[in-house]
Amino acid sequence: MNGRVYADEFIEDELISEFVINTVNGGEELKPPKIEAGAAIVIDAETGRVLYEKDAYSRRAIASTTKIMTGIVAIENGNLDDKVKVSKRAASIWGSTIKLKAGEELTLRELLYGMMLKSGNDAALAVAEHIGGTVENFVAMMNAKAKELGLKDTSFKTPHGLDVEGHYSTPYELAMITRYALQNPVFAEMVSTKNMTITNRSLYTTNEMLSLYPGADGVKTGYTGKAGRCLVTSATRDGFQIISVVLNCASRNKRAESSKAILDYAFNNYRPYELLKANQELGQVSVYKGKKSSVSVVAVEGIRLPLSKEEKENLETELTLYDSINAPVYKGVEVGKIEFIANGKLIARSAVKTAEVVPEKKYGDYFRDVLDIWFKLAKPE
Repeated sequence: MNGRVYADEFIEDELISEFVINTVNGGEELKPPKIEAGAAIVIDAETGRVLYEKDAYSRRAIASTTKIMTGIVAIENGNLDDKVKVSKRAASIWGSTIKLKAGEELTLRELLYGMMLKSGNDAALAVAEHIGGTVENFVAMMNAKAKELGLKDTSFKTPHGLDVEGHYSTPYELAMITRYALQNPVFAEMVSTKNMTITNRSLYTTNEMLSLYPGADGVKTGYTGKAGRCLVTSATRDGFQIISVVLNCASRNKRAESSKAILDYAFNNYRPYELLKANQELGQVSVYKGKKSSVSVVAVEGIRLPLSKEEKENLETELTLYDSINAPVYKGVEVGKIEFIANGKLIARSAVKTAEVVPEKKYGDYFRDVLDIWFKLAKPE
């Protein structure tokens, strides 16, 4: 059984042009693009900072981009070398498939590649039944993971993303799911793969951006009648990784063009800067009744953030510390905050903590202080 299928929920036989190869030069500032997508977003993969958005918080059908959550839940809860027996339910699903047959056995790893590369709905059901016991139990696991990630506008009804009432997410939350999933090296490797041979099958990715966009390293396509053409893309250049989402595009070309436009916009308008190092010393706070008169304070967290040229030029830092702290002082006590403000807007913050211990003065310490003063006064000039 061999076949090359470039399809998602429906067969997509539309050819993709080579337009993406001619990218703009790094450093050339771009204006926010006008794109032919119903909703879209670009975020920084490291911090989650939003770099571009268009109606990014509206609930929408997301088609097979659903499988991003299916994939990460399966990877986190399964053994990739497990043998999975395909059920009749999985083998009979419609739309994009890898042509699984009831009773056939593949490893969980192979099924995940079939699901992520070729968007196999049959593979998604087989994965769900294996991990969850039933599809319904697995969908509950997907929703539990969404809740764990703090998502408020995401609801899963299936592991494959075919149009069902009540199955939705937003560009922002889909980007945040992707950001989380890409932190898993197994997931990241799968979604960056262009082709793969598994049992009796040659798989070729449905993700046109992997071949057309320089630096693209993921993630997932989607296409249903309700959702339109959808695409989640990850791209990395010089260690700067960003994630784009476009939903409800009219064609494969339009979703690729829209993805290119917003990725170019982000890469050419933003650069990552290290604003603060973890444990970076920031000053001193006075200590009342301590063996030392002050204590060193440091940043709790490091901050590395993508900034536009304008933001970098107008960046302000505000350090707020306690006037004093009573002894005894323990290491790691929060004593203030440091904030970074660009164009009047707070863009990052870290708490500030004590870096050392300062014991409280005892009676003997005060007595020695008095003696020191007396000897200094009594010492002849």
